[in-house]
Amino acid sequence: MTKTQTVLVTGANGFVGQAVVAHLSNLSQYVVRRSVRRIENGIAVDRHTVVAALSADTDWTNALVGVNLVVHTAAMTRATTAAEKYPSDELDEVNVRGTLNLARQAALIGTKRFVFISSIKVFGEESLPEHPFAESDPCCPREAYAFSKMKAEQGLRQITENSKMEVVIIRAPLIYGRGAGANFKMLIRAVARGVPLPLGAVNNRRSLVSIDNLVDFILLCLAHPSAANETFSVSDGEDLSTLELVRRIGRSLNRPVRILTIPLPILKAAAVLLRKLNVFQKLCGTLQVDIAKSARILGWKPPVRVDDALFRALNGDY
Repeated sequence: MTKTQTVLVTGANGFVGQAVVAHLSNLSQYVVRRSVRRIENGIAVDRHTVVAALSADTDWTNALVGVNLVVHTAAMTRATTAAEKYPSDELDEVNVRGTLNLARQAALIGTKRFVFISSIKVFGEESLPEHPFAESDPCCPREAYAFSKMKAEQGLRQITENSKMEVVIIRAPLIYGRGAGANFKMLIRAVARGVPLPLGAVNNRRSLVSIDNLVDFILLCLAHPSAANETFSVSDGEDLSTLELVRRIGRSLNRPVRILTIPLPILKAAAVLLRKLNVFQKLCGTLQVDIAKSARILGWKPPVRVDDALFRALNGDY
């Protein structure tokens, strides 16, 4: 008989956290305990819900009693500019000190494994064409959020050196699915409304990961013995240009896509003028990761194809 394990999921009312909770709740081998910063999105307060801030001073003792596994999805993700390279006190308090405080207490109480959702952007904002980032590449974050994730990764590795708790770090690119926000939501709305998009000259490649594939990988990392104390990059395994992504969104919505071809130097100049250079980089730059390590060590392949994931993501209102 499979032993039941209790999993604490932080950020349980966030985009990723909700999906992790939903999948774990359908598996008999797990009891799910949800951690939220405040009550929202219809989450009921019950014996499986913990309300706690992610900070350096939070006492997690009661929340961690009996917890075997932690999936740490909670983070501050506020947009930062390229000029904000280093974390503000608030970003550092939540993403670094708050994360490490939770991890230290989890280690002390005897938690077996701590799965941390990090970001592909610890590598930087762009990869070289045909040279996707691999886990062994050096980190070179270019903005504050990514820098805070890198600092948290470093601190977690130090914790593993002084405790028996295993840490798994998952570096995710843009995560999409029903309810996703940011640039994915912006592109969906633009296509749905027939807004002309100036992407005809864009020939980049970007790694993405659907919420379905990410959650599948998280669940694997909770259980697989070989995931212990490893760092993995995750994606759908099919990198797309922004232009191709928009076209596939159009097919999923059954809407025509209106594309304008504007030379990239002109687009970039307009982005600089409008102080939207970060948006230009995300839409026009190349940022790829190699997921071969996940296949080699864990035998993982993304179970959901991009087109199927997009159809699921768009089967709702945006």
